[in-house]
Amino acid sequence: MTQLTRLPGLLLFVTALAAQTRYDLLLKGGHVIDPANNVNALMDVAIAAGKIARVAAGIPAAEARQVVDARGLFVTPGLVDIHVHAYAGTGMKGAYSGDNSLYPDGYTFRSGVTTAVDAGGAGWRNFADFKDRVIDRAKTRVLAMLNIVGRGMGGGAIEQKPEDMDAAATAKAARQYPEIVAIKTAHYAAPEWVAVDRAIEAGKLAGLPVMVDFGTPFPNRTFEQLISDHLRPGDISTHMYQGLQPLVDDKGKTLPYLLSARKRGVKFDLGHGGGSFVWSEAVPAIRDGWVPDTISTDLHASSANAGMKDMVTTMSKVLSLGVPLADVIRMSTWSAALSIRRTDLGTLRPGAGADIALLRVDKGKFGYQDARGARLTASQKLVCEMTLRDGKVVWDLNGLAGEEWDTYYARPENRRTR
Repeated sequence: MTQLTRLPGLLLFVTALAAQTRYDLLLKGGHVIDPANNVNALMDVAIAAGKIARVAAGIPAAEARQVVDARGLFVTPGLVDIHVHAYAGTGMKGAYSGDNSLYPDGYTFRSGVTTAVDAGGAGWRNFADFKDRVIDRAKTRVLAMLNIVGRGMGGGAIEQKPEDMDAAATAKAARQYPEIVAIKTAHYAAPEWVAVDRAIEAGKLAGLPVMVDFGTPFPNRTFEQLISDHLRPGDISTHMYQGLQPLVDDKGKTLPYLLSARKRGVKFDLGHGGGSFVWSEAVPAIRDGWVPDTISTDLHASSANAGMKDMVTTMSKVLSLGVPLADVIRMSTWSAALSIRRTDLGTLRPGAGADIALLRVDKGKFGYQDARGARLTASQKLVCEMTLRDGKVVWDLNGLAGEEWDTYYARPENRRTR
């Protein structure tokens, strides 16, 4: 495993006069990967007032009130997970607008995620409840894809009613709430196009992309038809390695209709989940270059405890199949931000909010399971050491932002007496 080191003689809290400090926090000596700005080099990152203040080599430690030794770590924008299920707390049994969802803060920061997009848990009828119950209370930035079904992912018959797939009402709600970044359709189990077509109609009315979880195909409703005839440039097909349709031919070459769709702007999202990522599809497809536009988890109560686990594990799987680290970071930051049209996210551009992940790459022997329990053995593993949200440390695996205890308690102001 990678050993954490500290700069010789460098205190994590730098004592200096206020007049001598320009920054609240300095991440010193890390390898910055910021695909939005074509940065891939050893640099320091300075933070002031919750914003990225400067990204450069050799920023003096004395200019910051607090310094974190980031040597040996990769410093990236906060990760953007565009497929999670976070509409928790409603009491809905067996539903993604209820018990299948997870409150985000307990699962995001520890994996470097600072922005999570709920993928269709709520529709126009219950989005206000989702906003009050989760979005407005979370420390994680929670955005949303609005389900074309008015009651969202209530499970069972609730998601199978075309009469509740109201494109106009969905678009109206999407225009009302800035947290809504896309339209979503999923789980429709009949051999008609009504759910897809009404979601795309809502997307057109609202000026937003559509994410489709297509599920089981039918003879007169195929995945190829979805990709070639229904999705628009900027629309997103999720669960790209789910194992329900072939991606490569018998020679291991990516099927032409997929390449054509990508060329005209259709986006493909990994969307691991509890049942939507299998090695038998992912390995040959990625070998031939059929890689994700975006890496996402499809985080929910069962996927978090199965093969998916979390964002950095999902990223590690793609890394382990030979995709360069810089590309894996791009798929999880800037490309994800672009897919939801939020160019204020996924970047370390000066002036942007200081959402940052500090990652390390461990070397060893690691086993990764797919959605069916099959294992791939690999030699690399991404681990999140630290996460910052608006410049505040919200996850710190090994206490890098802390001061050694004996030094800390040597100062009278930190001593407590009964």
